Amino acid sequence: MSVECYPITVLPHLAKLFREYTELRTAPADAAVRRFYASSPFDERWKQGTKPSLQPDRKLLVDTLTEQVVGFGAGESTFANLDKLRDGARAVVTGQQVGLFGGPLLTLLKAATAIRKAQVASAAGVPHVPVFWMATEDHDLDEVNQVALLGKHGIETLRSTFPEHKQQPVGDLKLGPQIEAVVAEAEELLAYAPITELLRATYTPSDTLASAFGKFLTGVFREHGLIVIDASTRAFHAMGSPVLRYAIEHADELHAAVMTRGAELASAGYSSQVLVNDDSSLLFVVDDHGQRMPLRRPKQVSGERAWKAGNRDYTTEELLAILETTPERLSPNALLRPVFQDSILPTSSYIGGPAEIAYFAQCRPVFEAILGEATPVLPRLSATLVPPAIRTVMDRHELSLRDAMVTSDELSQRLAARAMPIEGKRKIAAAGNALDEELKSVEHWMAAMDANLGKSAGVAASKMRYQMNRLRRLAANWQLEREAHLRKHADAITLNLFPKGIVQERLLAGIQLLALSREDLATMLVENAEQDCPGHRVFDI
Repeated sequence: MSVECYPITVLPHLAKLFREYTELRTAPADAAVRRFYASSPFDERWKQGTKPSLQPDRKLLVDTLTEQVVGFGAGESTFANLDKLRDGARAVVTGQQVGLFGGPLLTLLKAATAIRKAQVASAAGVPHVPVFWMATEDHDLDEVNQVALLGKHGIETLRSTFPEHKQQPVGDLKLGPQIEAVVAEAEELLAYAPITELLRATYTPSDTLASAFGKFLTGVFREHGLIVIDASTRAFHAMGSPVLRYAIEHADELHAAVMTRGAELASAGYSSQVLVNDDSSLLFVVDDHGQRMPLRRPKQVSGERAWKAGNRDYTTEELLAILETTPERLSPNALLRPVFQDSILPTSSYIGGPAEIAYFAQCRPVFEAILGEATPVLPRLSATLVPPAIRTVMDRHELSLRDAMVTSDELSQRLAARAMPIEGKRKIAAAGNALDEELKSVEHWMAAMDANLGKSAGVAASKMRYQMNRLRRLAANWQLEREAHLRKHADAITLNLFPKGIVQERLLAGIQLLALSREDLATMLVENAEQDCPGHRVFDI
């Protein structure tokens, strides 16, 4: 199997904070990014299983998890890992929103990384198990009710409808009979590959977005012991209630700490991932109508301090009463969620993508206030997977990933330029080089006579260079018309590896790559999810 390693900067639009964090191995000791994290992604002390100040009740935790994973159809490997957890094993945790049909490829990459890290830590002497935290309490349906699959002429975006959705947590939404038509369409697009059997068995009308996602992910990694958790239930919220209580009772101090951290990030030249307003809190509440609303911090109202959520006011006492009787109605926002999670699970490290790694820089003060120390965060495997047919075309044209991460039109032009007869290439190159050399000489001479004249010469020269480039494009377009397969090849390569100008792992569904792979893709990803390549990998599947 071919595996290529690229620096992470091969990916476009990376936040400075994430980029510098993943490059800490070679960063100077005084690099600004170091002070925002508990450790570097290359620091292996997390394998020793450090203990947070809040320890879960192991028996209650494992009993509750067992009930869930039975419903997800877990296999023997998962139950063996639950036994290890009961006996004191630590957890490598990751998570993602419950996207339709398993969501984008990055979901599989996260799960594979958590599994591999748990294996490596266990081999080092401290038992660890992999846990996947489903973000079922999010209420943004548009982020999870669609999936991108390859069609004959482009990306096909399949959607499932939920007409009754009104700001409630998405995990509870029942798929209903309308899911059957969406599954059928997906099966056709996936050419009825074996993975579609799992798809049809898990995404059924009686399932919710959460239960279907949990069953699907459990099925994909069945042999690897992945423990999938839906922490939206009353039992898990009761376990994490000390964190929610702290966020209610110390809202002002936590807000001040987060605001200070945001200012520190800005001063160091970084952007905050989560927008924090003057009245923001770290909590959401499910109101009397079942809608999940952000809680605004208390303001003085009629002599009393009142929290605000939508059109409803809450006193601190009311929120604490809700926490006591129906804790599932209160949930953490993105900055509190890692702390809430680690009060429930014995987490040694969290596996995150670029956005989550940015969250951890922002929420470190929240970790320290509630748990005493921040959990180490490790970057997930970042990868582009190349299907067999695409590898054949890339090899034919001697293309790399860098070549493929452009628009189809741009790649078509490059392929056409390469395919031109050698005589034509030489003539165009000679003309372009001669023109450029003469223009530089004229520009320099005119600028020496007069600065304004030099500027005018520069503008005129740019127009001439543009016309020279136009000649190159005309020749390439003629070659494209003559060899129509070049455009088809460019379309296929970019569609598979850089669809719609978006990195494959962020747009294309993981199930698409499972369908295209000739190998056991889940096992291959697990086996290659270590950090010997700290950047971006390219795998042939």
